[in-house]
Amino acid sequence: MTGNEQSNVLVITGPTASGKSGAALAVAEEFGGAVVNADSMQVYRDLRILTARPSEVDESRVPHLLYGRLAASELCTAAGWCDMALEAIEEQISHGQLPILCGGTGLYLKALMEGLSPVPDIPDDIRAAVRARLGCEGSEMLHEELAARGDPIAARLAPTDRQRIARAFEVFEATGQSLATWQAAPRQGIPEHLRFHTILIDPPRDALYRSCDRRFAKMVENGAIEEVQDLMALNLDPGLPAMKALGVQELAGFLDGTNSLDEAIAAAQQATRRYAKRQVTWFRNQMIPKMHIKEQFLERFKDKLFSFIIKKRLTRVF
Repeated sequence: MTGNEQSNVLVITGPTASGKSGAALAVAEEFGGAVVNADSMQVYRDLRILTARPSEVDESRVPHLLYGRLAASELCTAAGWCDMALEAIEEQISHGQLPILCGGTGLYLKALMEGLSPVPDIPDDIRAAVRARLGCEGSEMLHEELAARGDPIAARLAPTDRQRIARAFEVFEATGQSLATWQAAPRQGIPEHLRFHTILIDPPRDALYRSCDRRFAKMVENGAIEEVQDLMALNLDPGLPAMKALGVQELAGFLDGTNSLDEAIAAAQQATRRYAKRQVTWFRNQMIPKMHIKEQFLERFKDKLFSFIIKKRLTRVF
């Protein structure tokens, strides 16, 4: 590759349950591509069912990378995912494959395409101390302390958001500056040798919500309860990302007798719809796609026809 040459990377994104995985698979088969996970929950191997990870059969049809890469006990950050994603992208380009990023974690995609804030690495001892305080005192106490220090990031965070509060607290402890200050600094690590082409799948709201509800009911039929039971048996820190996957807390409530199965399913479906709504809002405000698909493709067409339509549109992009 010459100094001015760029490599194409396709990004297929959109809200949960919009049909991204099926679309990515169809396009990968049509274009000779490899699918790279861009979903912050599908990176965990303990939650294949509950995160709607592609099936083993689908994963065998074309290369699928970064799916089930980490244990639920591990913390995956945007920076960590970017490192893994860039490695996977470069590997597929070297093999002559089209990398296809697939997932709805907008923060990850934005970090990869637009670079990361230059937050220094946090020393292990500070991170451990903050996590220990979080476990003993709770997120609300740490949130109050951030606010008392005059850290502007506190106003942006909900007192119950354990993961983000811990991150803000450890950054302040390690650097003496607010995370907000670091986030406002020029971004670093923009991969200028890559050219991203983004497809946003954005189906009608009512169709999306029906898809959310149907999919979660199917997850329960396919073993999501047993999956959550196995996860809870690990006795992990409730602040870990995997413990916050949609449906985990609701089904854990059923398992410990707090609510009925019907109540757990209804609550998880509602949480999924709300998450999908937030994603839709984020994508419409934060991303300008090369292709914005609003049709109900996956309810009206089979994979091959979807792939054909996408191919016709992509020939105008590549």
